[in-house]
Amino acid sequence: MRPTRPRRVGAAVVAVGIAGALAACGITIPSDVEGTLDAVTGGVLEVGVTPNPPYVDASEEQPTGSEVEVVTSFADSIGATVEWTEGSEQTLVGLLEAGEIDLVIGGLTDDTPWSDRVALTRAYAQAEQADGSSAGLVMLAPMGENAFLSALERHLDAEAQGER
Repeated sequence: MRPTRPRRVGAAVVAVGIAGALAACGITIPSDVEGTLDAVTGGVLEVGVTPNPPYVDASEEQPTGSEVEVVTSFADSIGATVEWTEGSEQTLVGLLEAGEIDLVIGGLTDDTPWSDRVALTRAYAQAEQADGSSAGLVMLAPMGENAFLSALERHLDAEAQGER
């Protein structure tokens, strides 16, 4: 049985009321559970890197590579300086979960085994795999830090469109 028109109108009124109440409380969406975007804006962006040229090359004192350039550009856009931590994916995911770093890069793809423990950006580029197929490149962020993830994805989108 389909809902009657008055029931639909009532549901819409309730939804608008809830949205208004949330807005009045100062709640913004998306938000960060731990306040990552606010903390790194004008501060320090802690980035974990796992070597995977050409995306991340950690053979020098400062890492280089295409993802390092994108992250540096993102940091500049929010007035942050970047501090790099090199490690294995497993070590870096642990640091990300513990809140000791804010982001992990290293040519990671959207089929990463870490997706149940961390948040992934949308695929922002394609990477050719050893078997000739392609997979979407992603970066790893802390779970629940949606404002941070959204800001990063907006930057990745702008980079992809050459708007830097």
